[in-house]
Amino acid sequence: MASPDFQTLLSFFKALANENRLKLVGILSQQERSVEELAAMLKLQEPTVSHHLNKLKELQLVQMRAEGNTHWYRLNNEALKELNKAMFTTDQMTTLIDEVTPEAWEDKVLKSFLLGDLVTEIPASRKKRLVILKWLVKKFEMGLTYPEREVNEIIQRHHPDCATLRRELIGYQMMQRENGLYWRLPETSWKLID
Repeated sequence: MASPDFQTLLSFFKALANENRLKLVGILSQQERSVEELAAMLKLQEPTVSHHLNKLKELQLVQMRAEGNTHWYRLNNEALKELNKAMFTTDQMTTLIDEVTPEAWEDKVLKSFLLGDLVTEIPASRKKRLVILKWLVKKFEMGLTYPEREVNEIIQRHHPDCATLRRELIGYQMMQRENGLYWRLPETSWKLID
């Protein structure tokens, strides 16, 4: 079975998010039943049960066979197994977030604490402060060393409290200091503890 697309996954989760459809799947996994039997077991009207069965049939989770005037329904175990194998992989679950912007929260924080290129205040929340520090450290080029005076000047272009922000950059290992010289560290070295 090919990997299901986003709409198939959405339909699957919507179908099984309904309590009665979930109960139907459970009942039909045990034994073949008629609409009349299912309606009695779930205390629902027969047209309501037929509606739920049709939703499950759309996903090929339920099979129907006719015997005279009676329609018998059973769970399509193979389709359920194939759908399960195809959809519950890490790669497939990752496709669910294709339209999600991971940076959206960081962008919101930056909009809240920046006015142009100025940091309006240092956030009290450590997580929000990290967003500001990530933005600020990009003002320093990789591979260059800066004397403390120049580090202070660069930080002061964005916020007057250069001492606090400089210490934070060192504390989170976004920058390194030795003999009065500072340099930016690669992101893999950063100590980002939430």
